Amino acid sequence: MNAEPKVSIHPDATLLAASVAARLVTRLVDIQNERGTATVVLTGGSLGTAALRAVAQSPARSAVDWTKVDFWWGDERFLPETDTDRNAVQAQEALLNDLNVPQDRIHEFGSSDDFGSQDEAAADYASRLQAAADSETIELRDSRLPRFDILLLGVGPDAHIASLFPEMAGVRTTDVTVVGIADAPKPPPLRISLTLEAINSAEEIWLAVGGQDKAGAVGLALAGAGPVQVPAAGARGHKKTLWLIDQDAAAQLPHRLIGNGEA
Repeated sequence: MNAEPKVSIHPDATLLAASVAARLVTRLVDIQNERGTATVVLTGGSLGTAALRAVAQSPARSAVDWTKVDFWWGDERFLPETDTDRNAVQAQEALLNDLNVPQDRIHEFGSSDDFGSQDEAAADYASRLQAAADSETIELRDSRLPRFDILLLGVGPDAHIASLFPEMAGVRTTDVTVVGIADAPKPPPLRISLTLEAINSAEEIWLAVGGQDKAGAVGLALAGAGPVQVPAAGARGHKKTLWLIDQDAAAQLPHRLIGNGEA
């Protein structure tokens, strides 16, 4: 059974991004001490990118051996490779260009330059995930996926995670690890996303959420709503499910969870 959510509340979005960055560096050091290598699944959005920028600015980042970190993505916009709206482009500019990460450890989704449709790009990513899983030397929770140590997620005002939107086909998709999205209500409409099954294979899921416009989504997700209506409610890591939120996003948090946090 996957881990129940814990909540950590921060004064504002700037301090929240700094906290996510500090936690990420610390946790990656711990994982590398245990296993030698580590795997992170990145998210997009303003807060996710701000957290990566905070890692880049942190003197502690040198404690991580970045040559032994694999980076995957939870979702991507199906756009040309250099389009600045792509999550991968934003991550490269915020952090990855500054690190000594071998290119074969950076696993971007295919772009519209590479594939004729988002479904083809989804099938390619699923194939690459399977190949990575096949090369693992440890026992996996899902034989279709490599071990995901930390999976980062943002949450939209409508409670979407990755590119899994409420009531739409993507969040209902099962038995595959990656899905093409043809009609996302948030532009651009064409996207690729890990499925909820794939997301929930992660050892730890961190949902980083800031802003008053997200308060309703946070409140519903942590009050026990269903994942089809509130996709964020369905994200549960095996060992840890951690909501890292600012005071504005915590405005509608269920009272039973206030103080149920992690320092």
